Amino acid sequence: MRSCAAGLLTLIAAASCARPEPIIRRGSVARVLSVLSADSMRGRAAFTPDSERAADFIAGEFAAIGLESLPGTVGYRQTFPVFTVAVDSTDVVLNGRRMPASRTAARLTRSVNWTDPTDVEIVVFGPDGDPQPQLMRLFQGEGDRLALVHSSHEPLFARLQRWFGRATRTLDTVSGVNLVVVLTDDAAVRSIEVQAATTIDTTARLSNVIGTIVGRRPDELIVFSGHYDHVGVRAPIDGDSIANGANDNASGTTAVIELARYYDALGRPERTLVFVAFAAEEAGGYGSEYLAGRLHPDEIVALFNIEMIGKVAGDGPNRAWITGWDESDFGPLLAAAVPDSVFAFTADPYPDENLFYRSDNAVFARLGVPAHSISTTPIDVDPDYHRVTDEIETLDIDHMTATIRAIALAARPIVAGTVTPSRIDPERLR
Repeated sequence: MRSCAAGLLTLIAAASCARPEPIIRRGSVARVLSVLSADSMRGRAAFTPDSERAADFIAGEFAAIGLESLPGTVGYRQTFPVFTVAVDSTDVVLNGRRMPASRTAARLTRSVNWTDPTDVEIVVFGPDGDPQPQLMRLFQGEGDRLALVHSSHEPLFARLQRWFGRATRTLDTVSGVNLVVVLTDDAAVRSIEVQAATTIDTTARLSNVIGTIVGRRPDELIVFSGHYDHVGVRAPIDGDSIANGANDNASGTTAVIELARYYDALGRPERTLVFVAFAAEEAGGYGSEYLAGRLHPDEIVALFNIEMIGKVAGDGPNRAWITGWDESDFGPLLAAAVPDSVFAFTADPYPDENLFYRSDNAVFARLGVPAHSISTTPIDVDPDYHRVTDEIETLDIDHMTATIRAIALAARPIVAGTVTPSRIDPERLR
């Protein structure tokens, strides 16, 4: 590992003669990783003081580096409300027949009163076919939707009813999807009367942590991101109940901090760099959703989302894989920037895991941004994922340092404005 890492440093040094090449140091990587994954952080669960402590630490690192704040943030923190909506009551009359509560479920962002079928999008889950693709689309976009689920899909309805029984968190109580589901063999709606009352708690807050280096092109943004939350405290295993999240995703957050340190030392870039530690990826992706709604997607040239880089890839060291490889030429551009003999960037080897859609890059990709996650962990056999065993002792810090160095080098042509990844076509995505 060390000889390969040294080779990478030599290659980086040759890439620029303008000033001494910054070095991403193993000691700094280990220090940041150790703090974020310490027991004192108690697993950094969103909506807890533990994640707030992590945010304070990250903001302190950004301040020490000397990053600028994103306009509208305070002390690098982009703080925003998350509304908690509880459904108090639901009354559904479908085609003149009042439906029993056992056959209805609702997931809402506000109270509703529907009396005209033409004002509501009707979605029918008939007796034939796989309901899963239609189910995923049910929650996308916004608007009022009434879903009629055929009794042959009663297990699906039962899962939805259990899920909907919990309060809903949302960033927006004005738009979003208001969904009422009815278990019925009716496939047509002649008349409806739907009344549902909600209670909204407005006290919850989250914070993204964001620093910037403004380049010569202020309207061309390169985003480096990683979520800093994990899953908090869990059932104890051998007396340990803290899911430290060293790999997931203290490793990615550490990479964001070290990349900020690296690029700050390089001097003013051509394109503007945005370094983001996202809140609440594990709890609904609210941090990335919030930021995506406040940046202009057309100004984001690329988004490097860094996830779980603390373990050597399944096909060997000095390799990382990129989700959504075929959705843009982001991956091939990174691969071309670094010789395979030094470090290889390859396609995600776990397509059945749908990892492209399971991290903070997804909300940006759906806006057309070349937004991809970079990882190294063999997720199919990882014994520590979302467990209390995700400790710093399970990670390879030499490998992690080499991976951050490789990302820094691979990003250089994009940062310099000499290459630009192709845009993602949102119509291709699900």
